[in-house]
Amino acid sequence: MKHRGRHRRRRRGAALRAFLAGTGLALTAAATLISASQADVTDSPGALKPLSSPADTAPLGLQERLVPARTLDRLSAAMGHPVGVDAVLASADRGMSASGDCGAADRASLPVTPPATRAYCWDPADTTGTGWRPASVTTSGDADDDGVWGSHRVVLAGWTHSTTSGPAAERGLARVAFVDADDPARLAYRWVLLVVPVDGGRDYRGLSSAISGMVWYQNKLLVTTRTGSADALYVYDLDRIQHTSVDGPAVGRVPGGWSADGYRYVMPAIGSYRFTAGRCARSGPPCPGALALDRGSAPDSLVAAEWTAPDGDRNARLWRYSFSTDPARGGLLAADAAGRVKAVEAYRTRAAGIRGVLAYRRPGTDRASWYVGRLPGAQDGHGALWRQDTGGATAARCGADGSHRCWAASAGSLSYWQETGEVWSLSDRMLFAVPLADLDRSLE
Repeated sequence: MKHRGRHRRRRRGAALRAFLAGTGLALTAAATLISASQADVTDSPGALKPLSSPADTAPLGLQERLVPARTLDRLSAAMGHPVGVDAVLASADRGMSASGDCGAADRASLPVTPPATRAYCWDPADTTGTGWRPASVTTSGDADDDGVWGSHRVVLAGWTHSTTSGPAAERGLARVAFVDADDPARLAYRWVLLVVPVDGGRDYRGLSSAISGMVWYQNKLLVTTRTGSADALYVYDLDRIQHTSVDGPAVGRVPGGWSADGYRYVMPAIGSYRFTAGRCARSGPPCPGALALDRGSAPDSLVAAEWTAPDGDRNARLWRYSFSTDPARGGLLAADAAGRVKAVEAYRTRAAGIRGVLAYRRPGTDRASWYVGRLPGAQDGHGALWRQDTGGATAARCGADGSHRCWAASAGSLSYWQETGEVWSLSDRMLFAVPLADLDRSLE
C-alpha cells in the first residue's frame, strides 16, 4: 500500500523523455588523469568472500530505537504544521550549472571512464571557502520505482561540515540539498538541516554526523552516523519537515521561536538503529560508510559498506538488511518484535577506502554484482570503481598505463535510478550521472 498522500502516479512517457533529454549533454572538458607520482589503485579487491557464521554476522545486528510519537507531536505542535517536499522545492534558492558552464577544476573531478552523461556544479556560495563537503546521494528513483515524488523528480545530496574548521556552531553539522530535477537543464535546490529531537520534543539539536551514506525509501530517509558511534543509522520522515522562524546562528529553540543556523527548514529524526554489539571496532561491528538501495532483492533491501582507511590493511565488509513489508512500517527495516534487525547477507572484500556501494542483479541472473567505489591510498585524486561478485572483480582502465584510477575524484555514494537506468553519484565538486549500461561496458 502506498503511503497516504505520498504521490500520485502519472503518465511517464513525456516526463521521462524530458528527463532524459540531458543524456546527450556534451562534457567537453575531459577529466584529467592522475600523475604517476601519486599512489596507484591497481590492486584488485578479488572475489567476494561470503560470511555466514554467527561469529561473522552477529556483529552486524541492529537494535531499532524509534522516537516516541508524543515527542514528535510535541515538537510539531510547537513549530507548526510540517511541510512536505513540494514546499521545500518550491522555495529553492540555489541554482546548479550544467557541466559546460562549470570551471575546469570542477570538470576535472568527473569520471574519466565511463564519462558522465550529465553533470552539474553547485552554487559557488556553497563550495567556495566553506567547510561543507558533499558525500552522499539518493533520489526519488530510490523512494519509488516510478521515480516520481508527488509531481517531482528529486535528487537529495548529503553534505557534512568539517569538525575542525569554520564557525564553531557549524562544525560537524549535516544538511541535505533538496534538488528539483524536473528540468535537466535547470536544476535548483534548497537546504534542509538534519536535527535530532531532545527534551521530549521541547527542543532539538543538530545532527553531528558525517552522512557518508544516505537512502530515501518510501517516505523515510536513512543516513549513516559518524565513525566511532554505536548508532549505525538515523531515520528521518520526509513528511515531518519543519519551518524555522528565527534567522540566527543557533540551532534549536531560542527566544522568539526556532533557529537552525540560518536554514529555513529542519528535518527531525524519528528514530535510529544502533549496533547491538557496541561501537565499531576491528573485530566487532563495522564503521558504517556507504549505503544504497537494492530493488532487485525480495523484499527490497538496504546495502551497506564498511568504512576502512584507504591506505590501511583492514579489509571491508559488505552486507544488507531487508526492508519491512508491513504497511504500518513503511521505509523502516525488517525487525522482530523486540526491534532487532539482522543482516540477511554479508561478504568480505579486499577493498578498502570504500566511498560508494551498489548491488544490482541483472534480469535472468541469480546473484547480484556489487559495485564499490574506492579512494586512492592518498585519499585524494581519482579513485577506482570495481564490480565484484563471488567469482572475481573487474574495473575500468584508462590512460596509456592502463591505470584503474578512472572514477571520480573523492567520489561519494552511488544511487541507481531504475526508471532511467542511470547511476547517480558525486565528486567533491560535482553531481553527475552515468548510465549503468555504460558503466558495465567500461568494466568488461
